[in-house]
Amino acid sequence: MAEILTVTLDNPEARAIERAAGLIRRGDLVAIPTDTFYGLAADPFNLMAVARVYDIKGRPERKALPILVASIEQAQQLAAFLPDAFFILAEKFWPGALTIVTDATPRLPLKVTGNTGRVALRLPDSKVPAALIAAAGSPVTGTSANLSGFAACVSAPQVVKQMGDRLPLILDGGESKAKLASTVVELRGDDWIILREGPISEADLRAALEGSEAD
Repeated sequence: MAEILTVTLDNPEARAIERAAGLIRRGDLVAIPTDTFYGLAADPFNLMAVARVYDIKGRPERKALPILVASIEQAQQLAAFLPDAFFILAEKFWPGALTIVTDATPRLPLKVTGNTGRVALRLPDSKVPAALIAAAGSPVTGTSANLSGFAACVSAPQVVKQMGDRLPLILDGGESKAKLASTVVELRGDDWIILREGPISEADLRAALEGSEAD
């Protein structure tokens, strides 16, 4: 069964973060708390680690893995091209519950994109992923820590119940108060479409983008 280490959300313990980062650097997976649900963190540039994410979740390989970043600049390094809408939305809603889908850089393994060449990026409003990304020296995957087709997990015990025998480590940050997964918006040039509506509504996105045009 997975090792469980408690982390304080406001000031994550260095020992727990370094333990998780060490596992990720060697190609393992770690379940972590985020500002929405618990997520599966792995090195998106490690093909074996990426394959394990799909395998452990039972996730269809045609579905891209979301990637968590620690800054807008880090997101830029994972994208081939970012339209103006990306920067407008990122400045308005990051850190937060908005995932933005755009063209991936060719250096990002195609497998992470679900063989689409598109990447789903999010900067979560949580110090645990930020600390882990800094310690691991890389962005991490951020798909939900649950078996495909099952409910997303809001606590470490729920993660243990679903996949505790498939992971080496779970960081326990307590129970999440989130009710919804992040909103997912896809950008193609000046066009955008919501793929999944979450805490940030279509009206919120439209107001941000159309308000910018008015300026």
